Amino acid sequence: MTGTLVLDPLIPLILLYGVAGLALLALILAVWRRLPGWWLRGLAGLALLAAIANPSIQQEDRDPLSDIVMMVVDESASQRIGDRPSQNAQAIANIEAEIARQPNTELRTVTLGDGEGDLGTTLMTALSGALAEEPQARIAGIILVTDGRLHDIERAPNLPAPMHTLLTGQPEDWDRRLVVENAPAFAILGEEVNLTLRIEDQGAAPDATSVPLSISIDGEAPITVPVPVGENIQLPVTLPHGGMNVLQFTIPEAEGELTNRNNAAVVQINGVRDRLRVLLVSGEPHPGERTWRNLLKSDSSVDLVHFTILRPPEKQDGVPVNELSLIAFPTRELFLEKIHDFDLIIFDRYRRRGILPSAYLDNIRDYVDQGGAVLISSGPEYGSAESIYRSPLGQILPGAPTARVFEEGFIPQITDLGARHPVTEGLDALSPNPDGEGPGWGRWFRLVDVLVPQDAMTVMSGLDERPLLTLNRVGEGRVALIASDHSWLWDRGYEGGGPQLELLRRLAHWMMKEPELEEESLWVEPTGQTMRIIRRTLSLDTGDVVVTHPDGTETTLRLEEVSPGRFETLWEAPEIGLYRLNDGEEDAVIALGPAAPREFEQTIAGGETLAPLVENTRGAIVPISAGDINIRTVREGRPAAGRGWIGITPRDAFRTADINITPLLPAWAFLLLASLLIVGAWLREGRR
Repeated sequence: MTGTLVLDPLIPLILLYGVAGLALLALILAVWRRLPGWWLRGLAGLALLAAIANPSIQQEDRDPLSDIVMMVVDESASQRIGDRPSQNAQAIANIEAEIARQPNTELRTVTLGDGEGDLGTTLMTALSGALAEEPQARIAGIILVTDGRLHDIERAPNLPAPMHTLLTGQPEDWDRRLVVENAPAFAILGEEVNLTLRIEDQGAAPDATSVPLSISIDGEAPITVPVPVGENIQLPVTLPHGGMNVLQFTIPEAEGELTNRNNAAVVQINGVRDRLRVLLVSGEPHPGERTWRNLLKSDSSVDLVHFTILRPPEKQDGVPVNELSLIAFPTRELFLEKIHDFDLIIFDRYRRRGILPSAYLDNIRDYVDQGGAVLISSGPEYGSAESIYRSPLGQILPGAPTARVFEEGFIPQITDLGARHPVTEGLDALSPNPDGEGPGWGRWFRLVDVLVPQDAMTVMSGLDERPLLTLNRVGEGRVALIASDHSWLWDRGYEGGGPQLELLRRLAHWMMKEPELEEESLWVEPTGQTMRIIRRTLSLDTGDVVVTHPDGTETTLRLEEVSPGRFETLWEAPEIGLYRLNDGEEDAVIALGPAAPREFEQTIAGGETLAPLVENTRGAIVPISAGDINIRTVREGRPAAGRGWIGITPRDAFRTADINITPLLPAWAFLLLASLLIVGAWLREGRR
């Protein structure tokens, strides 16, 4: 309990000042008149002022408050490598024991784990939040248990007490990491792009001149090449396909290095075609020819070469050749010399007329076998003796004509297989039927009857469920057959038309092997750390997906069918990093955030980032590997660290439990004293 003299005036202070002024004037007047009792008058006035001011003794009942030592423990990802978890536990036990020995001192422990995204170690954010919840006047010290690799030093708060850092790690720690310095977001197919990589060693690394670097694209078998350590490497890459290409770079884990979490890097490059080069060969003029041409020319990404055979060799009309204004069909140049320059060859109602010799058609077959694509849009000629099927191309075409041609109206239908195939999946939804049954597109009026081999895929059917659109893979290439020449009716809007442009786009992309149109594929659509895992298949069921985490652990997930041929599931990944997925048939690789998170950019413990803050508070950075430390109390402003010890500053904070105010004297006592002084002054002056 402590006592303090306070004033509790009976009147407002402004009036009290006025009364004091009047008393002072009266005293001055008495002195000027040389009254012998002036000093008694002055004391009497002072007694009256004291009675009005009401001086009191204020007594407080104080409860002492304990000092608080704040300990922030870093348990982020970089603190879970090597023996750092045990070092954390050792330091915590040491601090708890030392604080328990300090009188009237409490320990507040704040644990920092991994945050969302790739923010790294937000140590100062955690410290600021902890300090904001405690009275600053009670903070006696701050202790950080960390590897010193924080990423928010700019958010450091004002420190009310000495701060110390207990540093994890060992003096002999070393690590090797793979860094992608530069990588483009997209690249043109067929053109080389350069990636810049570097392999760097940190800490007490052993001497090494080169290490093997494994390069894998889309989870395929890797290629391994030796690369130097500590130098930027220019790596030329040519993308194998359009769409997203996932390039994974890996270096092996060396004996003794801290972690392999930064030994891999993933680069995702979107492969785009400069232009889709299409060769359209029309066998004869017909109403759908211009539709094909307009559809292809309307797409700015298509580079179209179109030839129409207007004058076949057997046509004899007596017109001299030098008077014809027709361009000669450059068969040798197109089908021998430059055939591999084209991404897609379309034969539109082409019939054999001796223009393309069998050797050229053999070359087209080889072109497909080596990765090319051929689309046949057939009319009545496909079922005739002049059919292109009755040529070397017949060995690769997905439909053998029976010589029957049906001239009846029918609405094209998507087959059960077509409902699962990406070329026709959901195509009917683009032309909904107001009646609610079947697709809402218009009829076609011609169908060439074909027999489909077992390995081909019929995705659309026509009259009496006969094949209309069939697809097949041949060697490295792909072929497609439309058993009708009436698709142009959709483009003209007959009976409401239909999605001919979308069908042609999907066909072209499937034949160009675009990943989004593959019928058997596994991929991931990430949103933050949430994965939407998607499996597309022509099968009626699919196996479980095994997800391999960045640390090597595995999780098995079951996918549910959401639409024909499409299976999905949502899964929340526990951390950012590189994940591998496999369902026994298909593989996928996905990087949530960088493959090597920010936490693993610098893995060797170091206190250089925290040093300015620690020095400003006269604290210390102490390696845990040096052994336990002692905690002492020091006065504020004095050095707070020494050999084997760190200091905290006692704050002597308290909480006021009660306040009692007692008048120094009762008011009547002051009045009595003033009266006696006035009487004394009167008696002294009366003797004069």
